[in-house]
Amino acid sequence: MMQFGLIGLGSGAAAALLFASLTSGSPLSVPLAYLAPLPIMIAALGWSHWAALIGAVTGGLAIWLLFGSLFFVAFFAGIGLPGWWLGYLAMLARPVGSNGTASLEWYPPGRLVAWAAGLASALIVLTVLMMGGDADAFREAMRVAVHEVFRIAASEAGSSGPAALRNPERFVDLLVVVIPPATAVMATLTNTVNLWLAGRIVKFSGRLTRPWPAISEMTLPPLTAAALAVAVAVTFIDGMVGIVAGIVMASLLIVYGVLGFAVIHSVTRGMSARGFVLAGVYAAVLIFGWPILVLCLVGLAEQIFNFRARAALRRGPPAST
Repeated sequence: MMQFGLIGLGSGAAAALLFASLTSGSPLSVPLAYLAPLPIMIAALGWSHWAALIGAVTGGLAIWLLFGSLFFVAFFAGIGLPGWWLGYLAMLARPVGSNGTASLEWYPPGRLVAWAAGLASALIVLTVLMMGGDADAFREAMRVAVHEVFRIAASEAGSSGPAALRNPERFVDLLVVVIPPATAVMATLTNTVNLWLAGRIVKFSGRLTRPWPAISEMTLPPLTAAALAVAVAVTFIDGMVGIVAGIVMASLLIVYGVLGFAVIHSVTRGMSARGFVLAGVYAAVLIFGWPILVLCLVGLAEQIFNFRARAALRRGPPAST
């Protein structure tokens, strides 16, 4: 237990430092802050979810002491709690089989991605509700915040700043609509990528007790498609309900983007140019961003056409030696 406590304190301190780097104003602080859940997830996967929980709590308390209660809420809800919970779920297992052939069935990666989206949605929805009790109040608060960002950017960049746009008000209105779902997408990706990185790091260290999952064979929970369809339909409702539905829709859609990556990994297996294709896909997403929408469509189409099963049939069974 002493070891868990020390690991927890270390992971909490590392997570708090990464999160606190945002206050420096350095361009490097943003990617560092995105990595803030990583130490807590490493503690959960490599030692125990208790160590991760200690890290989440102690990191949050450190942020509270240094920067106040608002930063504590942001850290604990956006960094500590998701890092602990996803790490806890990732190490869940149950026995399957009987008659001396029992083995462990580990929590599937598709459900972990769905949980990452759910936690991201909940965080952004909570933030939206805190900014305004109704749609008009939220939009006005967002406009004020965006205008303030524009003002700061214009003062630093002079006439080339965002406030120098020909029609800044229209751009502000667009941002008010786009920012909540876009933030939900980034939060979902942050949770997912950090969990993957934590797993790779702990596996490399030799402390990962669960076998590395076949991510290319990832499947989503059965109700994911229904939840996405409902969220899409509800986005047409005006007011706060539509805003919340848009956040949920964006988070669930990016889940299908992750499934799209799994499909690409699976269907390119055995191709001589597989490394080139995968590198091109990842580079396109990282550089341009919008190709992730194509992968979302691939993930959605996989639910109907089952590309991976078709590709496996074409490849045939592995050759016997």
